[in-house]
Amino acid sequence: MTQQEPISMDIIPTQEGYDRWAEFYDGDDNPLVLLEERYLSALAGNVSGLDVADIGCGTGRHAIRWAAAGARVTAVDFSESMLARARAKPEAGRINFICHDLARPFPLKSASFDRVFCCLVLDHIKDLAGFFGELRRICRPCGEVVISVMHPAMSLRGVQARFIDPASGRRVCLASHVHQVSDYLMAALSAGLKLQNVSEHAVDSALAASSVRAQKYLDWPMLLLTKLSRT
Repeated sequence: MTQQEPISMDIIPTQEGYDRWAEFYDGDDNPLVLLEERYLSALAGNVSGLDVADIGCGTGRHAIRWAAAGARVTAVDFSESMLARARAKPEAGRINFICHDLARPFPLKSASFDRVFCCLVLDHIKDLAGFFGELRRICRPCGEVVISVMHPAMSLRGVQARFIDPASGRRVCLASHVHQVSDYLMAALSAGLKLQNVSEHAVDSALAASSVRAQKYLDWPMLLLTKLSRT
């Protein structure tokens, strides 16, 4: 712990945490989100005219963009507060938002999406095998699954999804599960998905300059990206 971090810390259930975080999530200094923004679009590709699922959509930061690009988007999250923020944004009227616990089978038809995205969610999923099975199930035979997640190396620094409560100044950590890179890859392969791309991204000087919270993780792996297909 550095001097910049608060001494007091709370660990709370994941859903409660995101309900509380929703109020200021989009404006928070989140270096993981900033790093993901650099690389995700290249993996997503052109989504115009495609059926897209955003599993764990949060405040809709990706879903809104894909809808504006011409995709037919279905966005799923378990936090009503996050979804309320998403629904209030421009272009939200074009998106089908669903509130659902991602630990349960998705309320979505099999083989109904050309692109299935799951962004910054997997560290909150205990049953990776079942979850990847659901991602594959809703993906069309020629479709793709794109995953972003906090790099497991961050757990070696004692980091999990967290925010600073603006009212109390306390650090609030959301309940998470420690997985390794191999856990994610083997769960995907065991579900019948084929690996197309995997990349690991560390904090560089540009990110450290734009995010105070990133500075102490300079040159440390922060983001893991994968792209998978059904065939």
